[in-house]
Amino acid sequence: MLYLQSDGSVANLLPMNGPEQENLEGSPRLYANSIHAKATELCKLVLQMTTQSGAGHPSTAISLAHIVAVLMYDHMRYDLKNPWHNDCDRLVLSEGHAVPIIYAAYADLGGVVGSGPADARPLSVDDLTSFRALASVLDGHPNPAEGFPFFDAATGSLGMGLSVAAGLALAAKLDNSDRDVYCLIGDGESREGQIAEALDFIVDHNLDKVCAIFNCNGEGQAGAVSPQQSPDALSRKLSSYGWTATVIDGHDPDQIIRALTSFKESQQPFAIVAKTVKGWAVPALLGGNFHGKPLSAGELDGAFQALDAKRRELAGEAQPVTRVSVPLATDARPPEREKIKLPAFPQVLEAAGFGAALEKKAIATRRAYGAALAALGEVDDRIVVLDGDVSNSTFANLFAARCANRFFESKIAEQNIVSAAVGLAAGGKIPFANSFAKFIARAYDQVELAAISRANIKLVGSHAGLGPASDGPSQMALADIAFFHSLATVDDGRGRPSCVVFQPADGIAAYKMTELMANTPSMCYMRTHRPDVPFIYPLDAEFEVGGCTTLLEGKAITVVASGIMVTEAQIACQTLAQDGVECTLIDAYSLPLNADSILESASRTQNMILTVEDNYGGGFGSAVAEAAARVGRIRVEQLCVRRIPKSAYKPEQLMSEHGLSASAIQSKILKLVNP
Repeated sequence: MLYLQSDGSVANLLPMNGPEQENLEGSPRLYANSIHAKATELCKLVLQMTTQSGAGHPSTAISLAHIVAVLMYDHMRYDLKNPWHNDCDRLVLSEGHAVPIIYAAYADLGGVVGSGPADARPLSVDDLTSFRALASVLDGHPNPAEGFPFFDAATGSLGMGLSVAAGLALAAKLDNSDRDVYCLIGDGESREGQIAEALDFIVDHNLDKVCAIFNCNGEGQAGAVSPQQSPDALSRKLSSYGWTATVIDGHDPDQIIRALTSFKESQQPFAIVAKTVKGWAVPALLGGNFHGKPLSAGELDGAFQALDAKRRELAGEAQPVTRVSVPLATDARPPEREKIKLPAFPQVLEAAGFGAALEKKAIATRRAYGAALAALGEVDDRIVVLDGDVSNSTFANLFAARCANRFFESKIAEQNIVSAAVGLAAGGKIPFANSFAKFIARAYDQVELAAISRANIKLVGSHAGLGPASDGPSQMALADIAFFHSLATVDDGRGRPSCVVFQPADGIAAYKMTELMANTPSMCYMRTHRPDVPFIYPLDAEFEVGGCTTLLEGKAITVVASGIMVTEAQIACQTLAQDGVECTLIDAYSLPLNADSILESASRTQNMILTVEDNYGGGFGSAVAEAAARVGRIRVEQLCVRRIPKSAYKPEQLMSEHGLSASAIQSKILKLVNP
């Protein structure tokens, strides 16, 4: 730690406790005065940038001024010229609306911004006037992908930051890095259930390099926070979760530095509950609900005068604290690696104990995925896995058996799983996050924030579609393809889809697509199924992002199926072929779909396409229809689940009930080709 001596030089401040501070001839006091002086400077910058943009949350940002000043000017270890360095301490701003205070400090320090070292440039105080502008790197909430690399993840949809911090800490632990991870959390957002998920997860995995700092200013958007989120209540809750928790005055530099020093000495998860004032020292932001309301230009002079008076009161003539930036020793960016390559499919199945599937020539796609995942873990140490207490169903347990130190049991907490995966990806890992596809739906908001972060995470949803059968619709993922399809239609700004979707039709496809996901540098979602399905593809089949494969050729109609429905459609087409009705069958296995071959086929089959999928609308069928609409003249009929299902003894019963059995597909084809 640093403080300014009377001659202007910088010296070390040793951590002190209690009365010992009073015996240091005023040096700690001088340090505190310098922090007060810097905090008031940062508050002015916050007010200026939010008034200039006409938007933002200055009152919340100001409540963090002292904590941010201590962290960013003194306590955190990071390189202002290389924030990408793997050993830098990390700061996650969970209450993303408070971001102006971070921008103010980072600009004052001259930290670099840009998409990478090649285009890095120092951020200046003058740049703060571009806050929230279209061409600015300073988004309204943390958004590192737009050029602010001090952050690792997009935040702002509240409650996610602590999970991201957990993922960053896990990555550091795997790398034997001693970096600390600080997470700033609002008292109101601590009501979010994901905070509780993260608290448990961090204790489960003993992530003692995480420091959670709760900003308890007592005010939400519509009014005061609940007494359940008061400093004392939060402290008791944190202690009951197994955290060391300390309550401090968040505007007292001595208390802040003492708490941060205690964190450094702690050997268990540590939380600071900081009592703060929303709109501290600015009368125009006190005494009412000023959430998300910047000052008018006419109010700035009065606010600056109030801050100057507060500075004189607390800091006297002390100069603002400055940071001594010492570049970290090496670049520490991981070297480029060659493409990940799995062993041969038969070898992988044998190693997983699924040799009988080779003789049977049938296996569930979830089993083939589990075998491939375990093999991936053995060939690349960046592969890590999180699972939500269903690893014996997703078959991620095969990975856990071989790579135990990179398997993180996350229990029933899907939101935390996705956000922790984002943190792991930011730490240089390739995380695969597994659960039942239906339960991943709990984390759709977290998935969207992962997309905004451009996080390289891999999501795998098992037991998709109607397969769970007797379990009933609460266990069936039927809207998942529509959701992920929407993300697949969006460019992430790098010429890549925000999410790539895979739905394998057989075990060979599942194995190959697992390898393909690991080599795809963006978020992926793969859907696997519960029942065994026969092999459709040869062992050496290849697949690609957005691809589809023609399995049968005929002139009657083009049938486009995906996932488990490829088998049903194949049976239907082969049966019809015996009666002289020859159909083209195409397996559409990835989104965003390259539909060129499908449209070409339609031109040879009376301009008619039938799509078949075991989910609600908005999925592969809609992708085909959109492509056909751009061409015109092509008729597209869709078979999918069009009524909320219920339990049945067998998946086959549900397939028949919802018009998706082979015989139902056959009947539909005949109606279309012989109206």
